[in-house]
Amino acid sequence: MINEETLKELALSKSEYKLIVERLGREPNDLELGLFGALWSEHCGYKHTKKLLRSIKSTAKNTLTEAGAENAGAINIGSNKAIVMKIESHNHPSAVEPYEGAATGVGGIVRDIFAMGARPIALLNSLRFSNLESSRNIQIAKGVVEGISGYGNCLGIPNIGGECFFDESYESNPLVNAMCVGIVDNDRILSAKAEKPGDLLIIIGAETGRDGIHGASGLASQNFEETIELRSAVQVGNPFLEKLLIEACLEISSLKELVGMQDCGAAGITSAAIEMAERSNIGLEIDVSKVPVRESSMTPYEIMLSESQERMLIAVKENEYKNIFDILEKWDLKCSIIGKFIDGNDVLILNDNELISRTSIDALTSPPEYDLSKISKSYKNNKSKLSIKNKYDSFNIETISSHLESIFSSNNIVSKKSIYKKYDHHVQTNTVLEPGSDSAIIRIKNTDKFLLFSCDGNSRFSLIDPKIGAEINIAESCRNISALGGEPIALTDGLNFGDPSKPKGAFQLIETFKGFNTACDIFNIPIISGNASLFNEGHNTSINPTPIIGAMGIMNNKTKIINKNFIKPGHKIGVLGNFWGTNKGLSGSEFQTFFENEISGDISIDLEFEKKLQSSIRNLVRSGLIESSHDISLGGLIVALVLSIEKNQLGVEIEKSVPDNWAGALFGEDQSRVIFSYDEKNFNEIKSVLNDIKWEQIGTVTEKNIYFENIYFESEELFLRYNKGFSTDL
Repeated sequence: MINEETLKELALSKSEYKLIVERLGREPNDLELGLFGALWSEHCGYKHTKKLLRSIKSTAKNTLTEAGAENAGAINIGSNKAIVMKIESHNHPSAVEPYEGAATGVGGIVRDIFAMGARPIALLNSLRFSNLESSRNIQIAKGVVEGISGYGNCLGIPNIGGECFFDESYESNPLVNAMCVGIVDNDRILSAKAEKPGDLLIIIGAETGRDGIHGASGLASQNFEETIELRSAVQVGNPFLEKLLIEACLEISSLKELVGMQDCGAAGITSAAIEMAERSNIGLEIDVSKVPVRESSMTPYEIMLSESQERMLIAVKENEYKNIFDILEKWDLKCSIIGKFIDGNDVLILNDNELISRTSIDALTSPPEYDLSKISKSYKNNKSKLSIKNKYDSFNIETISSHLESIFSSNNIVSKKSIYKKYDHHVQTNTVLEPGSDSAIIRIKNTDKFLLFSCDGNSRFSLIDPKIGAEINIAESCRNISALGGEPIALTDGLNFGDPSKPKGAFQLIETFKGFNTACDIFNIPIISGNASLFNEGHNTSINPTPIIGAMGIMNNKTKIINKNFIKPGHKIGVLGNFWGTNKGLSGSEFQTFFENEISGDISIDLEFEKKLQSSIRNLVRSGLIESSHDISLGGLIVALVLSIEKNQLGVEIEKSVPDNWAGALFGEDQSRVIFSYDEKNFNEIKSVLNDIKWEQIGTVTEKNIYFENIYFESEELFLRYNKGFSTDL
């Protein structure tokens, strides 16, 4: 009988083991059990999300790939160019070894991009840490940031944007989501498969070691436990080798001898090779003795399941590998023919020509799919009422000023410059607008295109209502693109959730996908790629549900580049949507969490109005009528105003009185609002462009301070607090 500890190590249940025996018609040997454990892991098999993923809008008129069919998603941007992009998590490895976990997360997502023949041109990241009150949390945050910069900077790929958020729900589970963007000619996109029996399977890059074994099953597919030692499951990266791998793979991608390319990521050769065979509808034969190894006496089990970094698999036409080997030798990269594709549906694994395993591809790549609707039935979603609804409804100048100054000590509000200054965001000389604005902008050389990118994900909203939270996350990520004039055309998602086998976790996933589907349908935008990271639960808590949205937009390079910063005194200030926030907008807000230490209430968004608002702000930018634009989101109206004047050390005079419900009015995070500045001479043209949407002129840019009709705030102190940064140096 199988040892229960072995099943636990492989994240397999007893019922899953019985299904394996049934499919094989016998007991699996140790190697075969390892193969099933890897390919049936949550990370590789998507057992709890596959049904939901089929429901997502993943295609549009310009999509060139089917979501999930390749390493990343590709979308046509014109001029015979395609953008390939994807976001992927490395959460659990980063909790165990922050530097290497984050570094290899960057390396892995980059390989997904150039595996499709695309040159990586940009990186973004979305990070979540617990509050910086313990040395362990500080160590994790510092290690992650250093890992991202240490690996990414060496590759010569600009890190152009992202976000960083702090919440105690990430105490045991930091989130490290890395996004990579690449460019390729439409007719040069590579697929991760072979063509026919006889094609050779070749491994290139680093030698295979013992690092990363059980990374997919042990780290990424079950909850953490204090009793398990996981350090050996974290990979170690070599960015200099990856740089050689990028250049070599892009060079051989143009050769007719090359058939397909696949990254050796989660589950190593096991996942990469067997999934290539599955896509090709043919079988596979591998001889593990042919795999170059860096440690003596490695077993077939270790070789097949190692997640050593900087390795790629390629499918090459039979006996036509000489030119490819010549290129790899030029780049000083090791390579070896380790197998071939064969007729049938079997995976044959040999060790020095001795058959040690024979399993069907269908059995290995068809894990059970769990119906979350059955799991979630018993969950009661008891929403908490907003407890501060009337608590701050009394106008008091001293109280308001004190709260404003205090919130600018929040790690979520202060400048993130101390993080992104560690990243190289100008290498490749394409960065037009760097980190620190609503979205980043890069140019595409030899075309008339600018591309815009944004990462967003408010987990507090998703905790209150995962469906509406998902809608808001997509809306805000697209709004950050639209605010600078870009047309959002594609999304990638990182699904970071707790335990899907529990009713609450299942409910949160189901509702999130409902929100995705509604928003994608209204905005007519596809999710072309993504990643699911489940079981983000520590010893005592689960993370807040955290769906991260990476958005891409496009605009003509003749469009005037603006950002969030007001330019000079005398310019007028306008707002699209409602100017004041509301008490309802305090639900899940930074204000509520910072001052009340809770997350409660109701949230809402009108997606049809949001769509109209985004179209309107795009039209304003493209017409050249405005000087700046910034969405009102985290921290509410008053924080948006401070961030708009901080860069150029200006002020504002608002022609309105702050109402008695000052907390909701100033700090409410009500959706669908954008502030912008403009020259007064453009008022009539702006009015004409915005003739069918709610907007108003609300004030003027001044030389300093923030004036309302009944209160003012000295801006210098707020600027100092904002630029001081985090409560500890990251």
